[in-house]
Amino acid sequence: MVGSRRLALSDTPIKIVHGTALTDVQKKDLLHRLARVEGQIRGVQKLIANAAVPADCDGVAQQLAAARKALDRAFITLLTDAIVTHTAAAADPEQAQQSARHLAALLDKFA
Repeated sequence: MVGSRRLALSDTPIKIVHGTALTDVQKKDLLHRLARVEGQIRGVQKLIANAAVPADCDGVAQQLAAARKALDRAFITLLTDAIVTHTAAAADPEQAQQSARHLAALLDKFA
């Protein structure tokens, strides 16, 4: 929620990966972040598969927490980059506000 009212997602979603939501550099950074998260998750799978004693749970929990934090960071990066890019590319202040409201609603919905 932003303020005391709940934001609604617009009928025309902002295209995040295809379109103008992110620059090529921002897309590359986001894909790199996600590849690292994927590697962390694969590592967690190996830890679980090879766990032999209850103490191994500590390592699994630590790696899961690190992967979750990295995924949360990728989510925040996605939205902040999209907000900056969309407001800078807006033709007028109303369009910029509409884009910002839509992205704020995404943040409210998924965070």
